[in-house]
Amino acid sequence: MPIREALPEDAAALAAVHVRSWRAAYRDLLPAAYLDALDVEERSALWWARLTAPDRPAVLLSTGADGRPVAFSCFRAWPDEALPAGTTAELAALYALPEVWGTGVGRALLSASVEALAADGFREAALWVFAGNARGRRFYEAAGWRPDGEVVREETGGVELDELRYRRALFS
Repeated sequence: MPIREALPEDAAALAAVHVRSWRAAYRDLLPAAYLDALDVEERSALWWARLTAPDRPAVLLSTGADGRPVAFSCFRAWPDEALPAGTTAELAALYALPEVWGTGVGRALLSASVEALAADGFREAALWVFAGNARGRRFYEAAGWRPDGEVVREETGGVELDELRYRRALFS
């Protein structure tokens, strides 16, 4: 499972993974019409902009045997003052194609992301996960992430959903 830094030319592949992952992972949480309307070209432009920005987040991608991206993660310094500035990172995204769920790709990508954050000097990391995303919550909990009690209600696709903040130390 090769993992490498994403390049601007990977934007379309990241967008495809992003859209397919959302459609599979959130089909019981978000309206089908909203998920069906997710546009790979629109997401591709968004990822291109992120990957070419001067203050771009770090984006790692995992490729399959054919070299095609099958999963990616995106992380950066935590954008909110509520957590210790400069020492806390945000895992802003970790998505994988449904056909690689359960194969270890996600675990390897999460581990590589945590290692990269620690190497960048962050002491802890946090992420947001939909409260109703049982699969995602189990995945993060198995890797040592824990909810810290912070909950926000966000509107996505016309539905209000609770998001839970999970955190973990990057050093034991």
